[in-house]
Amino acid sequence: MAKVKVAIYWCSSCGGCDEAIVDMGERLLVVRELVDFVFWPCAMDPKYSDVEAMEDGGIDLCLINGAVRTSEQEAMARLLRRKSRLLVALGSCACSGGIPALANLKSLPGILERCYIDNPTVVNPEGTLPQQESHTPDGYPMELPALYETVLQLDDVIEVDYYLPGCSPSGDMIATALMTILEGKAPPKGSVLLPDIALCSSCKRNATKPVQLTIKEFKRLIHVQADPDQCFLNQGILCMGPATRDGCGAPCIQGNMPCTGCMGPVGGKDQGVRMLSAVGGILEAVSEEEVSTALDGIADPAGTFYRYSMSSSLLGSRREGNPAPKEGAP
Repeated sequence: MAKVKVAIYWCSSCGGCDEAIVDMGERLLVVRELVDFVFWPCAMDPKYSDVEAMEDGGIDLCLINGAVRTSEQEAMARLLRRKSRLLVALGSCACSGGIPALANLKSLPGILERCYIDNPTVVNPEGTLPQQESHTPDGYPMELPALYETVLQLDDVIEVDYYLPGCSPSGDMIATALMTILEGKAPPKGSVLLPDIALCSSCKRNATKPVQLTIKEFKRLIHVQADPDQCFLNQGILCMGPATRDGCGAPCIQGNMPCTGCMGPVGGKDQGVRMLSAVGGILEAVSEEEVSTALDGIADPAGTFYRYSMSSSLLGSRREGNPAPKEGAP
């Protein structure tokens, strides 16, 4: 029986999703018996030309993690889409922009200014900024990938067949998803490979949340000691569980840390709007002053409600100057 040809690539990400694949442990050996990794820059030394030489549709399954921020990442995403029969957006960055997409709250010139000029750890008296095109002293041309104005989720530029969110998805989640696809048991294309239910539904602390939950103020973890047995929201500690997809096994909550939302939205596209709706429903405040006082405990609302999903939100979606709309599979 011929092995399934698998490609793995990362765009704008930390590399945690590639590590998570290795974290499958012994299950990786089972997967390895079924697949042949034909392209995986993190673990192999292939060249882009190797992918270009492959037959269109010759890759059976491609996993791409990371958001799209540069022209090189877009070009590779489009190339791998053309070469792959099935393509999975792996991790929060690929699915909805992830933490890199928080940069969408700032302008590109502002980001470059902060990184290369107005930075206490950088000495740059000439005010030099990265240039897309330059030359060596002897005239040899050099070119850098173009940096886009906006951090894009993967399906902004290509068609995605399946989504597996998480920052990063656990090794068990990846192994289960891979076996589901390899065994031909995958749901319809366009599906998230996890249940569309909120994390609260499986949280062991859910039983301690009152039927009529009300909060007068939010408290930050640096100021309080969280009760490890009580619902975080019942303690006045913001938890993204009501607006976040289930399926991760809640390791953060087991470590007495509230959910930060890395599994992405549940029951809709805009995770922040859903969480704001939940907060509005439980906040016990009437006057503008009371609301302001209650929300003082949320130091960074945009970064809190959209920590992993800015690219899919109305707040930080596509701007002018980005690449052409996505193209479908061949």
